[in-house]
Amino acid sequence: MTTSSQHPPALGTENPQPPVPTAAEVEDMSVEQRARLAGTLDDVDVVHNQRKWPLAGTRAEKRAERAVALWFVISALTGLAFLLAFVLWPYEYKAPSEEGYLLYALYTPVVGGMFGLSVFALGIGVIAYIKKFFPDEVSVQQRHDGASDQVARLTVTAQLMKAGQDTGIARRKLIIRSAGGAAGILGLGLGVAAVAPLVRNPWKGGDEAALWVTGWRPVNGETVYLRRDTGDPHEVSLVRPEDQAPGSMETVFPFRESDRDDEEALIHALRASDAPVMLIRLRPGQQVVEREGQEDFNYGDYYAYSKICTHLGCPTSLYEAQTNRILCPCHQTQFLATEYGRPIFGPGTRPLPQLPITVNDEGYLVATSDFREAVGPAFWERRYNP
Repeated sequence: MTTSSQHPPALGTENPQPPVPTAAEVEDMSVEQRARLAGTLDDVDVVHNQRKWPLAGTRAEKRAERAVALWFVISALTGLAFLLAFVLWPYEYKAPSEEGYLLYALYTPVVGGMFGLSVFALGIGVIAYIKKFFPDEVSVQQRHDGASDQVARLTVTAQLMKAGQDTGIARRKLIIRSAGGAAGILGLGLGVAAVAPLVRNPWKGGDEAALWVTGWRPVNGETVYLRRDTGDPHEVSLVRPEDQAPGSMETVFPFRESDRDDEEALIHALRASDAPVMLIRLRPGQQVVEREGQEDFNYGDYYAYSKICTHLGCPTSLYEAQTNRILCPCHQTQFLATEYGRPIFGPGTRPLPQLPITVNDEGYLVATSDFREAVGPAFWERRYNP
């Protein structure tokens, strides 16, 4: 009696993997062969793959191409509008009652809106291209751990090239040109926006540069008075020592008699970013530590400090009379008014610049000179003129 037995094949030998070619052999393959090899090596099983446009050049395909290109054209036009608005639109401050205020108020919405629309249209164009021209494909891939070898890197590049060929991007000149124009114009706009702040040299002018001088600087020996803001830019209210009670603070601005009938100069003195000064009258009997070289900057119990925080430029609007602390509400830096505006808490590291003041023959508080150091946030190059 003869018997026979059937042994099952060894596990994993039903579909043996083909031998892996060397990197040199892969270099000699065509793009099609590399793409097929990539799928084989990655255990990719393509379940379904159908091109969106089996017949090239149909009217429907042309309509789809124009629809995609339209989004890129919109992106290019709005990117150009963003660039022109950023460079040419009036951006200098105008009061609501002044001519040109509407254009000034629209600057940020126009620049931001055109930039956002350009990016939005570019993104929609990319999504529309993928949806309209990428093949419908369903693939299943087994997971593999570890880094890819040289053969895998070569073949995956071929897969990407094959994907580009399947979408027909090389023959879609309208899409290529419109997308290139949109990306180029948007990139140019971003480049201009990045470089523009560096074009104006803040140190231009040497000792007369905008970073070194403020509206408190005497010009041709003319007296600079301390002026309070009453809400009416045409009203000039000068400050006398008897106007302020002990333990109080008042914000003051520079004023020259030559500016009395100059509306633009009066308004500018109230709005200049480096003009506000805190005039503080200490309570009687306070022990004060003077900064070297600034022993005569105060007038009795009156001390004047820049109101611009040396951390990030916020207004140091709060004064606590009991502790003699000046507080910046933005990031909580505290400065000590009885110690030359020295920071004692928070992220600020530089004292508030002190304005030298005195009282003139008319009994008004006046500035004897400009600040001896730069007003505003600490920056990489600073100086102090003792």
